[in-house]
Amino acid sequence: MKKKFIVKKNYEFQKIINNRSFIKTNTYFIYFKKNDLNYHRFGISVGKKLGNAVVRNRVKRQIRAMLSFDFSTPEGYDQIIIVRKSYFSNSYLVNKKILLNQIKM
Repeated sequence: MKKKFIVKKNYEFQKIINNRSFIKTNTYFIYFKKNDLNYHRFGISVGKKLGNAVVRNRVKRQIRAMLSFDFSTPEGYDQIIIVRKSYFSNSYLVNKKILLNQIKM
């Protein structure tokens, strides 16, 4: 994933989360906000309660791999993906299917 497709700054995370538009599944919380760009941007958050740094980084790598597709669309969204504990009870393919069905396109 290229850097222009990533939301990294804390104030950007807060702006998207404070928008209060979200999709809730048993595996993810996905907050979204329409942006003025013609591509999507994603931020990934994995809490410390889910595991140590190795586990959290593995989950973030998996989610970035799930999101490897064309980001350009006529209207773009900023999206924050927050991983929940039930992520570990599903396989990678099931988690990918859930995520891609819920992403705002």
